[in-house]
Amino acid sequence: MTAHRVDKVLVLGLGKVGHLVAQLLHETGFAATGADLDVSAEFDFATKQLDVTDKARLTAMFEDYDAVVSCLPFYFNEGIAETAAACGVHYFDLTEDVAVTNAIRKLSAGRPAVMAPQCGLAPGFIGIVGASLAGKFERIRSIKLRVGALPKHPTGLLGYAFNWSPEGVVNEYLNDCEVIEEGVRKWVSPMEWIETIVIDGVQLEAFTTSGGLGTMCETYDGIVENLDYKSIRYPGHAKLMNFFLHELLMREDRERAGKILVHAKPPVGEDVVYIHASAEGWQNGQLVREEFVRTYNPITISGEVRRTIAWTTAASLCAVVEMVRDGDLPERGFIRQESISLERFLATANGRLYAGGPHGGTVRG
Repeated sequence: MTAHRVDKVLVLGLGKVGHLVAQLLHETGFAATGADLDVSAEFDFATKQLDVTDKARLTAMFEDYDAVVSCLPFYFNEGIAETAAACGVHYFDLTEDVAVTNAIRKLSAGRPAVMAPQCGLAPGFIGIVGASLAGKFERIRSIKLRVGALPKHPTGLLGYAFNWSPEGVVNEYLNDCEVIEEGVRKWVSPMEWIETIVIDGVQLEAFTTSGGLGTMCETYDGIVENLDYKSIRYPGHAKLMNFFLHELLMREDRERAGKILVHAKPPVGEDVVYIHASAEGWQNGQLVREEFVRTYNPITISGEVRRTIAWTTAASLCAVVEMVRDGDLPERGFIRQESISLERFLATANGRLYAGGPHGGTVRG
């Protein structure tokens, strides 16, 4: 395989986000194929039945593609990345898991292709935005990144709906969070440092969750005084989830916790994604603050209304694949999300969706 060439792309997992990733790649001119255990549904792109735990079958299939995209739960990704590295194909995923990302990073050393985990919304797009804001300063005091994917019309005390992977949500609520505080890189507990945020007149809360910064703490160590990531939720959510996971000891059975939560709070069709990113620092000797605050809503793609969390996640990943294909990113090695130019990202076919691109729909900014 020629490392810089990206044409034939295999998308693993045709769930909430995976089928949209394959559709967007197909519409962007890639020869996209979707693979899953169940491929009974009809799509505009080619599909193949595949059990990703069958390593021999996985290896044989990878030989026919230039790149593989994993849209599977995070615990599958290390094995898939190992196979991709051995086959010399480009690798992209959506993981927020820190341990999985570190393992993939080690695999990237000396490989002839790209290894790019964490290409979704957070980590992913939010890191690209944060780096763009930080780049405006001579000296940086703080970078604060907040993202929330929520039901637009919440009900109940939790004010939540599991439009995203329950495994991923429970994982980020229980794993420690890396931050930089007063110039010191450290780990802190999740669901703490609760703060109030108001976006478009809606009062929200934000609290620490794991994985959202990707590799940014390493990148900005010694450069920024304070750096942290928090998830945005409706007020009171953190208190109730702390009760559920810790006082009721559901943290001891993450799988069961996820099943209970998604049974109680199933996905909704009309969701909203809030992004609140800010950076403070010195420009021309003056202390100033730069912000990127957006409210994103469902949009129509290929004649179908797509949930906000699905299209924002899928578009972010597909934009990175485009940038590798077009030479806007390195053709080999580990790609940090914060190394990606926001301007070039937004200029891609899929990145333009973040600014109300050609697929239509309503994107407020």
